[in-house]
Amino acid sequence: MTDQKGLKLVELDEDGVDRAFRDDILAGLSQPQKATPARWLYDDAGSQLFEDITQIPEYYPTRAETEILRDRGDDFARHISPGSAVVEFGSGSSVKTPLLLQAIAPAAYVPLDISGDFLRASAAELSAKFPGLPVHPVEADFNRLVELPAEVRDLPKLGFFSGSTIGNMIAHTAVDLLRSMRGTLGEGAQLLIGMDLVKDRETLIAAYDDAGGVTAEFNRNLARRINRELDGTIPVDKLRHEARWNDLHARIEMHLVAEEAIEFSVCGKAFTMEEGETIHTENSHKFGRRSGNMLLLAGGWTPEERWTDAEGRYSVVLARAEAPRAAP
Repeated sequence: MTDQKGLKLVELDEDGVDRAFRDDILAGLSQPQKATPARWLYDDAGSQLFEDITQIPEYYPTRAETEILRDRGDDFARHISPGSAVVEFGSGSSVKTPLLLQAIAPAAYVPLDISGDFLRASAAELSAKFPGLPVHPVEADFNRLVELPAEVRDLPKLGFFSGSTIGNMIAHTAVDLLRSMRGTLGEGAQLLIGMDLVKDRETLIAAYDDAGGVTAEFNRNLARRINRELDGTIPVDKLRHEARWNDLHARIEMHLVAEEAIEFSVCGKAFTMEEGETIHTENSHKFGRRSGNMLLLAGGWTPEERWTDAEGRYSVVLARAEAPRAAP
């Protein structure tokens, strides 16, 4: 569970149903281990619930990253190329993005997002806060190569990918995204990226299964969305939220667990779940220094600097797109 960015463009079928949502849900529920992509947790209700999650005591990542961005501004100014165009993958956070822009005095700001309305609203908000800063919003799916505006092509580039969203992806998907970012920004560009850290199991579980039940509602909201948008009949009250630590993959997993045997349908297709069977709804991978470095290197980025919050829970890494090497 992290700040979600870079979702696919919406394509509706003849009945007004999001094709990708329908196809992903039907395919995921048909697997032996039922699973759905984490991006579908974030409809309007899910996004609001996530905002609520960022305020609960147990959920540390947003506060920890904000602390780093607030306290390490002088370091950013020293290590980030002067006169850079900040290219943010996802429309800017109202809190985190201004902290970075204040620290480094960029030459331009380019937010990339597929949600046009949200993109334009957040770009207008940033323009109001920084009236002298050229802002060039680009509506695009940054999972693919993006052509940047002509006004920034000759400027040094700093990619900004906050929220540890990279942790929601399995390794090969994360590497693909990092390579796409490298292609968009070009050789010599820098990338500032949030990466949550491995820590004790109790802290991790609590962050994804808070005592107040907000995360449970966030997870169950997916079933409500399926029922509403895909003519589903999932008995939401029979599903229990569960957060699990998977040590092999170094990740927190969120599941919806059937508390008894259930039957339901989605888009007219019948499904069953036995008692204890789960729908795997999200991964949140955690990183050590070496595993985080390896992921970035595989994606074409060489780590240069790393900062953590005071409690060592979360990291922000600065990396550079070095020229390809012909030999080791």
